[in-house]
Amino acid sequence: MSQSLARALQILVSLGERDHSLDELATELDVHKTTVLRLLRTMEAERFVRHDDAHRYRLGSRLFALADAAREQHAVREVAAPHLRRLNQRTGQTVHLAAYENGQVIYIDKLDSVQSVRMYSQIGVPAALHCTAVGKVLLAAQPKRTREALLTSIDYPRFTERTITGPDELRNELDRVRAQGWAHDHAEHESFINCIGAPIIDGSKRVIGAVSISVPDVLLGYEQVLELLPELLTTTAAIGADYSPTTTV
Repeated sequence: MSQSLARALQILVSLGERDHSLDELATELDVHKTTVLRLLRTMEAERFVRHDDAHRYRLGSRLFALADAAREQHAVREVAAPHLRRLNQRTGQTVHLAAYENGQVIYIDKLDSVQSVRMYSQIGVPAALHCTAVGKVLLAAQPKRTREALLTSIDYPRFTERTITGPDELRNELDRVRAQGWAHDHAEHESFINCIGAPIIDGSKRVIGAVSISVPDVLLGYEQVLELLPELLTTTAAIGADYSPTTTV
């Protein structure tokens, strides 16, 4: 771990116990005050810490959002786990669970195909918003202002000949996703992979995650992957029914 990151994490742990002055943090970390101040300014700019008029440092508001996201993602993952296993067993294909976090869609669980072909996706890694099924599903579910801001900020790298490469095209695609209740990745991210994804909707009608089925075309063609859509929708509905905003794990 880098020295700066280790010090920043130690600051967060210390501020989690009580507020501190700059001098107190410098003494605790055993480094010069200018080093600590540089870290604090960076962390304050990102709202991880804040300071009052007396220059006492405390944890910042960014951590509220991160704590809520971590708690909810953990709960969704635990609730979804048995349903994902059944979907994986029934279809024999790779299954992903993803969640939206601070402008990104993150894979939070993955069950590999029973076949010898393996997907390169990894838990904890972001999914491309413009050309993956889970990315489209979760982007489509965001409030209009958030969605529009993301549409203009995406770089739109072209991965295949089918990749969406601009905001207007993606906006139209997201309209279709919201209307039909699911999304596809028709060889848009990887030329040999087809994928379908659907949202997990809880009892309060919030989209709390997305599930996808991904299949190499050497195993199933695009039309055959679409035939798995009823299984996928049954799974997401079951997860949403089991999930409660008060779920704890």
